[in-house]
Amino acid sequence: MGFRKKNKSPPVLSHEFVIQNHADMVSCVAMIILLGLMFEVTAKYAIMFITVQYNVTQSLDEKIEPVNLYLYGPKDMATVFFYLLIAVILHALIQEYILDKMNRRLHLSKTKHSKFNESGQLAAFYLFSFIWGCSILTAEEFATNPTFLWDGYPHTHMVFQVKFFYICQIAYWLHALPELYFQKVRKEDIPRQLYYICLYVAHITGAYVLNLQRLGLVLLVPHYLVELLFHASRLFYFSDENKQKGFTLWALLFVIARLLTLTLSVLTFGFGLPRAENQGFSLAEGNFNVLTIRMTCLAAICLTQAWMMWKFINFQLKKWREHSQIQASKKKAISPKSKSQKKDPSRSAANGLVKLEDKTSPRARKAKAS
Repeated sequence: MGFRKKNKSPPVLSHEFVIQNHADMVSCVAMIILLGLMFEVTAKYAIMFITVQYNVTQSLDEKIEPVNLYLYGPKDMATVFFYLLIAVILHALIQEYILDKMNRRLHLSKTKHSKFNESGQLAAFYLFSFIWGCSILTAEEFATNPTFLWDGYPHTHMVFQVKFFYICQIAYWLHALPELYFQKVRKEDIPRQLYYICLYVAHITGAYVLNLQRLGLVLLVPHYLVELLFHASRLFYFSDENKQKGFTLWALLFVIARLLTLTLSVLTFGFGLPRAENQGFSLAEGNFNVLTIRMTCLAAICLTQAWMMWKFINFQLKKWREHSQIQASKKKAISPKSKSQKKDPSRSAANGLVKLEDKTSPRARKAKAS
């Protein structure tokens, strides 16, 4: 892990060396890109990595000043790469200065240690993304007019906050792939993490490329709130196993979030977009409002929600079985004690008489005999 002092330095460019110093190496790459801004020859290339590209000035009204809007294009891949490097650095900082210190105090097992690190990283990301997404949605009219999800489609022009939000989202979930190697994630945990990482990348990138940024943003905010509650509850559970009330609230909000996602998706792809003015397929205009793409998007969202509900039901059933087994073991442990306690008084009384008789002295016995 980067930013950490090691007594023994492994061989250069070995696996252990890369894992221990990956944050430092990534920081050097990011610094080289930033230094490119200082020279005129490299500035035009370096700025492509750092700033948001495809700026378009649009005048909405004669009396209002022109508004800076943004499109998407292939240069966005360079921007995503740079903020992927930033995500790796931030990941290492959170791990080194927050999570590792908490782990030393809690003394967790290897399994709980891995889950604690995962929940700590995701909780920080979900909290930041939820607050950022809410700040963007406050400027929209969704609360009073849900038709803004499909009105004026295709939504090719984005404000800076929306585009930068999607750039950071894609960069974060892409950075999670090499982190599986950097964090030495256990082999049994890799498939589970790969599933949800790939789903995030596919859905967020799909919403960005298909000009469905409004729908994607509206669906991400409540989803991130539910995931934030789950990982925060798991962190509290690892610190104290008696703190499990958060999981109950999470279970309720999880089901509500799935229903909300399905409702908005069906409303958008089934009723809103089919009635929109711009129908047809055009890459130049960014229009993907055709039946095939609409049904594909809706099917992908429905299948993802069904898969999440299936995992959720299995998780709840597993917890219920574990709870029932614990209760049954407690009853078995209590029942023998209660039986023995009922039999003890009579036995103790008889034993007491025997002991009293045994404790009588020989002189007393002779006196009684005489």
